[in-house]
Amino acid sequence: MAEVICTTVYQFAELSDAAKEKARSWYRDLAPYDDWWEAVYQDFERICEILGIRLKTTPIRLMGGGTRAKPCIWFSGFWSQGDGACFEGYWSHSKGAVARIRVYAPIDTTLHSIADRLQTIQRRNFYQLSAEATHRGRYYHEYTMSVDVTRDSPTCQPPTEDAEEIVAEVLRDLARWLYRQLQAEYDHLTSDEVIEEGIIVNAYTFTEEGRRFG
Repeated sequence: MAEVICTTVYQFAELSDAAKEKARSWYRDLAPYDDWWEAVYQDFERICEILGIRLKTTPIRLMGGGTRAKPCIWFSGFWSQGDGACFEGYWSHSKGAVARIRVYAPIDTTLHSIADRLQTIQRRNFYQLSAEATHRGRYYHEYTMSVDVTRDSPTCQPPTEDAEEIVAEVLRDLARWLYRQLQAEYDHLTSDEVIEEGIIVNAYTFTEEGRRFG
């Protein structure tokens, strides 16, 4: 025999503090949305372009049947030892990078330092250095990047002895910078303020204990 059960439901603001925390935990499990990292990736792509890094790409299938080129950027995080970010690409001298990175990111001293160090090692090698960064292994962090440095010298001069070590470390510092941006974006998207905004905008209702109703 059918029966009618009545349940009182509440808006988020009407819940107790304990119930609000349960509601936030429920919504946080849904967040962040798919491809939440895309804005960070787009910023990183622009920074690479300024620094003279041409990211490698790989084709991915679209729902409509076509393909698009996806930059070779990867990360894992943010809770385990060994988490990090890495990328694949080709680096060469980019004229004016030191000034342009300061225009693009005026208060980011880490990016300024990266551009400065790349400029210094290029100057020492008469702006003839180039490098290829390749991902190795099944993990994603800066030390899974293999960096091969060469010098395009008309007299066949090799790179200076410190060139490969310096370029590799600078590119790994850039991967570390990327990871920090990704973590900051994730922390923002899963913060109490953003979670509560999502709950309120979607007009979710809850039981008195903070369980999602329906």
